[in-house]
Amino acid sequence: MMERRSFLKSAAVAPLVAANPFPGSPFLYQTDSGATPGGPIERARQAALDVLKPAKRDLERGLELHEQSLVFESYGFSPRAALDVDAFTQAFEAEASEVELTDLREEMTMTRPVTVPEERAEYQAAWKASGVTCILQNAGEENQSALRVLRRLARFTYVTDMLRDFVFKATTPDDIVQAKKQSKHCLYFSANAVPLQEQWLSLKNELELIRVFFQLGIRMMHLTYNRRNMIGDGCAETTDAGLSDFGRAVVAEMNRVGVIVDVAHSGWKTGLDAARVSTRPIVASHTVCDGLNHHIRAKPDDLLRAIAETGGLAGICCIPAFLGGSGDIAAMLDHIAYAVKRVGADHVAIGTDVAYISRYTEGQGGKLPRSRASRPRWENFWPPNALSGKGNPLSLAWTNWPLFTVGMVQRGLGDDDIRKILGENMLRVARAVLP
Repeated sequence: MMERRSFLKSAAVAPLVAANPFPGSPFLYQTDSGATPGGPIERARQAALDVLKPAKRDLERGLELHEQSLVFESYGFSPRAALDVDAFTQAFEAEASEVELTDLREEMTMTRPVTVPEERAEYQAAWKASGVTCILQNAGEENQSALRVLRRLARFTYVTDMLRDFVFKATTPDDIVQAKKQSKHCLYFSANAVPLQEQWLSLKNELELIRVFFQLGIRMMHLTYNRRNMIGDGCAETTDAGLSDFGRAVVAEMNRVGVIVDVAHSGWKTGLDAARVSTRPIVASHTVCDGLNHHIRAKPDDLLRAIAETGGLAGICCIPAFLGGSGDIAAMLDHIAYAVKRVGADHVAIGTDVAYISRYTEGQGGKLPRSRASRPRWENFWPPNALSGKGNPLSLAWTNWPLFTVGMVQRGLGDDDIRKILGENMLRVARAVLP
């Protein structure tokens, strides 16, 4: 296990200095970081530096603070591997269905760090560069079918079982604290839906799987994913009808069992209703502020306040279309600053909603078979132009977490507030919800 070292010499700042943008500074490229010179981690760091242009003092202070802090992402994805092109092509040529190909793509990108040494090195390098201790990991598909949720959960359970000396499954907040102390990493599992029996025999029968998936390790669930379901309206529904009576029962059961209620993809009224009926803190784990950029995935000030009043938080994401404006790291920092001003630093986090993608994906596009024409999957039923946006996503790369901290230092946030945003707030919510 790698010893904890100052970010001035560690993997977390390794890619900062390819061009040494700070002459005379102590930042030197470290070949032991696992990050390849000129690779995606280094390019992303330089893109962020080009936007931020931090003074040497702010850079050093931010990196030091990041290294010292427990970084607990409120929603995201652990690093992803490249596809096995030959195996994927073989499946395609064997006329595998689109569902099978999608499943194979997930299997490869999520689990190959276990089986392929080069991908394991990439996976570990990205974690080290990020300085992240724990991710509230999307470990359940955007569907209420228990079997579909289970498949993604199985993959991340497998990864954390097989790589447990480096990254393990956290089941309690104390596990996350221990991971930081041991210089390890961990995943705290989330699902992008509430798994249901979908038999509609009785209320108790339909709610039963919340407890079952909690026992399997799921600690947070989306009430909706964009569209309407039996729980409530999603953010893409023009009616915005709010939480159903069944949805109120779902929130109550999540409170009882110890699952965090997440309204990131819910409609505004659904989020307000959830905040009113929940007896535990709720979150919008990966969102933005509608006061800065009007978007279906943004949250207005009254909803941000309602979430804060439960003791919960809003995690600011890294999706350019949602951020608006410049669509880069500066825009993301604008949303953090806005949320802090509206609801206080105790109720803000970062949930990037992005993943590091293995450098071995570069050049694969031309080798993969062209996708067959098919209808978009249900979870891709977004309104027109909802995912379009300008900006520089490279500066928002997941491995740029240390520079998110540098940016908050530049914005004048105090050390205590930055630590809260980086992870202490999410840790507090996790503790408040777990029985």
